[in-house]
Amino acid sequence: MDLKKSVRSIPGWPMEGVIFRDLTTLMLDPAAFQKSCDILYERYKASSVDKIVGIDARGFVFGAVLAYKLGIGFVPVRKKGKLPAETLEESYSLEYGSGTLEIHRDALDSGEQVVIVDDLIATGGTAGATVQLVNKLGADIIECAFLIELPDLGGRAQLRNCSVFAIMEFEGE
Repeated sequence: MDLKKSVRSIPGWPMEGVIFRDLTTLMLDPAAFQKSCDILYERYKASSVDKIVGIDARGFVFGAVLAYKLGIGFVPVRKKGKLPAETLEESYSLEYGSGTLEIHRDALDSGEQVVIVDDLIATGGTAGATVQLVNKLGADIIECAFLIELPDLGGRAQLRNCSVFAIMEFEGE
């Protein structure tokens, strides 16, 4: 199965010059959704992962499934103002904006092994901010995992000290 065929591409959204890679079509397709989750599970099932860290919002979908399949905890990293307890925050830039992410201060223990999961890495802003949050809590990052990488936008440069895994890539298309 070619998972790239299950991803809808929307030119000019949310602004001119951007091709938005829409994973809702992949999630609608039971076989594509299952295969994506299975690829992630197969990659980490033999690792000593303590928790999955999922990035708001589509990272919650894939990260929560992975945490469930691995039988471990799930930690949400959310947009500012969405978490109810004491948080740490980190600001970042996107290819078309900026934002701030937060994590609960008690979400991770020092030395825990984590995998960060999100749907897509473009410029690396959200993933880089999440790496900073995880580092502030003293956890160790095994890898950052994405369904899609847009290598032309150089997101890996924001994750200098982290291994990066992507199921598929879309280049200059």
